[in-house]
Amino acid sequence: MHPTADNHQQRLIAGAMLLVTTIAVIIKLLLLWSGSRGRSHSHRRLPPTIPAMPVIGGLVRFMRGPISMIREEYMRLGSVFTLGFLGHKITFLIGPEVSEHLFNGPESEMSQQEVYGFTAAAFGRGFAFDVPYSVRQEQIRIFAEGLRRNKLRSYVGLMVCEAKEYFSKWGESGTVDLKHELEQVILLISSRCLLGREVRENLLDDVATLFHDLCNGMQPVSVIFPYLPIPAHRRRDRARQRLWEMFGTIIRARKASGRSEEDMLQCLIDYRYKKDGRPTTEDEIAGLLTTVLFGAQETSSITTTWTGAYLLQFRRYLAAAVEEQKEIMKRHGDGRIDHDVLAEMDVLYRCIKEALRLQPPTPIVFRWSHADLAVTTREGEELIVPKGQIVAASAAVANRLPHVYKDPDAYDPDRFAPGRSEDKAAGALSYISFGGGKHRCIGDAFAYLEIKTVWAHLLRNFELELVSPFPDNEWNSMVVGVKGKLMVKYTRRKLVVDGN
Repeated sequence: MHPTADNHQQRLIAGAMLLVTTIAVIIKLLLLWSGSRGRSHSHRRLPPTIPAMPVIGGLVRFMRGPISMIREEYMRLGSVFTLGFLGHKITFLIGPEVSEHLFNGPESEMSQQEVYGFTAAAFGRGFAFDVPYSVRQEQIRIFAEGLRRNKLRSYVGLMVCEAKEYFSKWGESGTVDLKHELEQVILLISSRCLLGREVRENLLDDVATLFHDLCNGMQPVSVIFPYLPIPAHRRRDRARQRLWEMFGTIIRARKASGRSEEDMLQCLIDYRYKKDGRPTTEDEIAGLLTTVLFGAQETSSITTTWTGAYLLQFRRYLAAAVEEQKEIMKRHGDGRIDHDVLAEMDVLYRCIKEALRLQPPTPIVFRWSHADLAVTTREGEELIVPKGQIVAASAAVANRLPHVYKDPDAYDPDRFAPGRSEDKAAGALSYISFGGGKHRCIGDAFAYLEIKTVWAHLLRNFELELVSPFPDNEWNSMVVGVKGKLMVKYTRRKLVVDGN
């Protein structure tokens, strides 16, 4: 068959499958909607609804710019409002006064499984959101064990070595795409600390390529059609299968050797489930490793890049971060960076935190409501969010609310300094870049350590200048990254510490 005709036929087949799948999903949603109409809420006040066209509702507007839509409707409708689409509804809880329900609600009322089940298509079956809540909680405990304070202390030495080795390959001066460079060094650090020495020393190039295909297979369309036979999904599935094969070989070899290492892989191998005492399976370990690498590498590399973009754009904060490094080097010596030294880097910490406030990689989080939810809005209205709806909160909007943050769109790391502490101005959920409440990300301390390690090394050893425009957001994946390249000129130098 002629290649053009063959491609045309493939597009027709894909289009037909998409149409059939879309119709099936719409029918399912409409049935859910019609079934819920019998539950009367006429005697209770429901959240205001965003005006939109019939059937498709506000879906088109949401897809064009979800954050701008949420921000606009917050200003118009208040802290709680509903978006209708395809017979279904999403109710947004915006701000610390109302998001408590989402972040601290019990799983029996606010569930993640229904809305994040699609991730099984990327990471595999039998763990995370593909298992009952009790099993998922145990699997989270494995990660928590691998990220305890004493473990984190042992990881810092590995992080420092990886950063030194990577940046030693830079010349005396040059121009680089800092986004790419930071992606690579964060992958090295995450792989060494989490996947283990074997992956880092022997298989990293393969893992990097496969992980790239896996991440690119998590498109916005993947949320609704996770198994749609598109090229990105096929590459994703091949990458996952190959990663699991590679991890399986490493798991079997380590078990056979009897050797124990200080990494997340060892925690997964050693764990025994509390309920029945069974060990983790090879597939569970491989899947959980893939999941934790996604969380550690993808979001951390994005935040590391945004940290650099803001520092190089706002040079007075860059100067303050450099001066802090000089003071720390004066106290501890030129070469020492360990867990305790990183803990003293308050200026750098605030710069990272502010970049994360302005550019959270996960701008919206979702739950499925299993019970009617009584909410008192910031405006003082008492509303009922009916069960059977998606409930959402947005860090990208909540982190810029003017009643919480002064001049909220400005880059101002000092807003977190003692005496201001704007991240606590409206309670514990004033800052939700890492989630909040009992669903706060357990990897936040690890993320801060690796980002601090990388930037401490750069600040001590290079002069940097941003030579490309300040970047925009990249919205083509499940996490929101940095669009395009971040071109930076560098010149190698050593900080001069007064008195040395």
